[in-house]
Amino acid sequence: MIFDLLPLNDAFIITPEINFDNRGAFGRLFCKEELKQISTGFEIVQINHSFNKNVGALRGMHFQYQPKAEIKMVKCIKGSVYDVIVDIRKNSSTFLKWYGVELSEDNQKIIYIPKGFAHGFQVLKPDSQLLYLHSEYYSVAHEGTLRYNDPRLSIDWPLPVSNISDRDSKHPLIDNSFKGLQV
Repeated sequence: MIFDLLPLNDAFIITPEINFDNRGAFGRLFCKEELKQISTGFEIVQINHSFNKNVGALRGMHFQYQPKAEIKMVKCIKGSVYDVIVDIRKNSSTFLKWYGVELSEDNQKIIYIPKGFAHGFQVLKPDSQLLYLHSEYYSVAHEGTLRYNDPRLSIDWPLPVSNISDRDSKHPLIDNSFKGLQV
């Protein structure tokens, strides 16, 4: 696995080393030992699968408050998405900065998202599917959301939004009371 540090502190793109032969291809999605290069104590407790029908559909920007803050690894297994993370760690030098990258079945990239980041994506190809590996269980009592089009973030989504949940579209904008997460 190849680990490339992103411009947001502690976040990485992971590129699996794929072996091709006449049968097809084989690559590693997760290796606890190799991940020690970038993260200690990452234990997978939940794996989620997302199916997304429509181009332009958007999910996000989601996170969990302490004590349920989580590390995520996200991989597109079919189609293509524009994946975005936002650093919301209280004392980070990249606080409220975002980074976006295309994840696709073609490029096989995985995004490693540390605790204290919000995450979302926009569908670029119909019927796109993602796998999420989580270090913490989902907790409705600890869930948080940033608005995908919050002017304080100024995320540059590649397409007009064609479909989004009410919760994601109506979340309040960030105001001066938002101090970020202590992780």
